[in-house]
Amino acid sequence: MSTGFIRKLTIVGGGTAGWMTAAALSKLFGTQLHIRLIESEEIGTVGVGEATIPQIRLFNATLGLDENEFIRETQGSFKLGIEFNGWLREGQAYMHAFGAIGGRDLGLVPFYHYWIKQHRAGRAGPLGDYVFNSVAAYQNRFLRSASIPNSPLSNVQHAFHFDAGLYARYLRRHAEANGVQRTEGKVVDVGLDPESGYIRHVQLDSGEQVEGELFIDCSGFRGLLIEQTLKTGYHDWRQYLPCDRAMAVPCASVAPLTPYTRATARTAGWQWRIPLQHRIGNGLVYCSEFISDDEAAALLLANLDGKALAEPRPLRFVTGMRKQFWNRNCIAIGLASGFMEPLESTSIHFIQSSIGKLVAFFPQHGFSQTEIDEYNRQVQFEFIRSRDFLVLHYLANQREEPFWQRCRTMQIPETLQQKIELFRCSGRVFKEHEELFTEPSWVQVMIGQGIIPERHHPMVETLGEEETRRMVDGVGALLQRAAQVMPEHAEYIAKTCASAVG
Repeated sequence: MSTGFIRKLTIVGGGTAGWMTAAALSKLFGTQLHIRLIESEEIGTVGVGEATIPQIRLFNATLGLDENEFIRETQGSFKLGIEFNGWLREGQAYMHAFGAIGGRDLGLVPFYHYWIKQHRAGRAGPLGDYVFNSVAAYQNRFLRSASIPNSPLSNVQHAFHFDAGLYARYLRRHAEANGVQRTEGKVVDVGLDPESGYIRHVQLDSGEQVEGELFIDCSGFRGLLIEQTLKTGYHDWRQYLPCDRAMAVPCASVAPLTPYTRATARTAGWQWRIPLQHRIGNGLVYCSEFISDDEAAALLLANLDGKALAEPRPLRFVTGMRKQFWNRNCIAIGLASGFMEPLESTSIHFIQSSIGKLVAFFPQHGFSQTEIDEYNRQVQFEFIRSRDFLVLHYLANQREEPFWQRCRTMQIPETLQQKIELFRCSGRVFKEHEELFTEPSWVQVMIGQGIIPERHHPMVETLGEEETRRMVDGVGALLQRAAQVMPEHAEYIAKTCASAVG
């Protein structure tokens, strides 16, 4: 195979994954890369992932998107975190909020170690009282970061809720403006090189053969190229994440417009709530062994905040990941690469992350196996560590339903067990390499799920009892005052980025 730059890239599948890939690569490579995207309007998209995490702001900025325009075009809203309702036990709730815990750390000791000491002594409120995004979210307030020195308002970490279909349509306009060629059609056959086994072309139902040097599989769960054609294989993680089905339905909006996602534990799974400007996205993720599809649909419809705007749409899935994300001259991105529940809003992030790694490892003719292996290793690491974070939510529960009892007693990955034991005995948690979730995320979820450290850091004792109390109380009061300066979430959207489309 000749050496030199790849010039011809073919994307199979549109939706969020396909158009994010097309928009990013066309922006970054310009006319050096000819991009053709094949999709069929007859094939629906899954549409999960209407909630995001803050990293998407970097992706949008790379494309040069105006944030207010993006919010208007996708009927979006802002997100400060995720509320987990009833995951430890019925009636209990906590927020996994973006951003730091507490105020300025004292030396090398994170603020939450001072909170641990005060909490154990009964002199501190819930951990969320000391996380700015949590405080602001529960007041239904929002403001982008402002230039105010020494204020929590100077570093507001936010993400978005948006309509994934509208986002794909928005990105399509940008991609096509950058030269991406869209072809309407269904892939009915895939031609392989008889010697190398590499993909040479895909054949459409129109009879046309579309060639490519590099193929991106964005065909969703079916994995048309990566699995149906190349037989790559799949790691099944249902022993750790037992839910295998979902029902999704939109409902009418209700006030207030909350700046956070909500995940509510149910009998055999959990329900998501994602507030957009003109509707609320809802869904029930569940294990079919413990509840039927009809029961799941009824449970979801009985727990909506507003009138249902459609019939519940069913979805079946197997949590896990491909054994290779990059196989020969094919790279799977989006649901074709694997699936983990939208519990921590990671679906769109995995698309973004895969695109970033593709750019970093963008191949030349010849396709170095060393580079392919490293790409696969890096993507696999992120999937595995994110899986562990999701498993934590299920494992650490005190609920009585059979589904939750099984989750509480299941075998878990050794990597997660080590993390839990270290935190339980000492309050220490460390981010490893490029894993997605940072220390504040692990701390908030572990404490929210009832894992309270037995000890705090010894350096906490360098402060006297009264000084520690004043410091912790002062942080809580400061965050409350700062949040009260922010406008209501709905008011902020109305003034800056309201969508005219209902």
